[in-house]
Amino acid sequence: MKKFIVSLLLVLFITTTPSILYADVAGLVPCNESTKFQKRLKNTVKKLELRLSKYDPSTPPALALQEQINKTKVRFDRYSSSGVLCGADGLPHLIADGRWNHAGEFMLPGLLFIYITGWIGWVGRGYLQAVSKMTKPVQKEIIIDVPLAMKFSLSGFLWPLAALQEFTSGKLIASNDDITVSPR
Repeated sequence: MKKFIVSLLLVLFITTTPSILYADVAGLVPCNESTKFQKRLKNTVKKLELRLSKYDPSTPPALALQEQINKTKVRFDRYSSSGVLCGADGLPHLIADGRWNHAGEFMLPGLLFIYITGWIGWVGRGYLQAVSKMTKPVQKEIIIDVPLAMKFSLSGFLWPLAALQEFTSGKLIASNDDITVSPR
């Protein structure tokens, strides 16, 4: 099972990693070819260097500004080397139109978001179900039983498989007899 999950994540990573992109979206060009993007980098670094010139080189503010300049250069370098497309404003744009050559820009983060939120929901659901069988369940909802919550959060990474198993066994969805209907 572990090998299957690792294989699945590896395939997803390889197929959704952004490759070299072309300006197939109206008005967008690769960031490394965008003059506005390069100008934005120069202006940003120039402003930081202007602030840096007001401090002595070995003071903490000067060191912090130098670190910020380095991080800015690295950030712009990553954008230009990743193949992300930039607009006329010189800013990187994400393409979320469903084309596979832009899948790494939006689909992988979207799938990770769904997985993480599902994990949180599944763990919370399991915790609430376990607490409801204890004495004083309302108290356990207000003051969380951390060891019990950790037990659920550590086992929650397989939530898609657990949800599928509960769905096929009929435990995930409440039966119609358990649902109250308002008489009208």
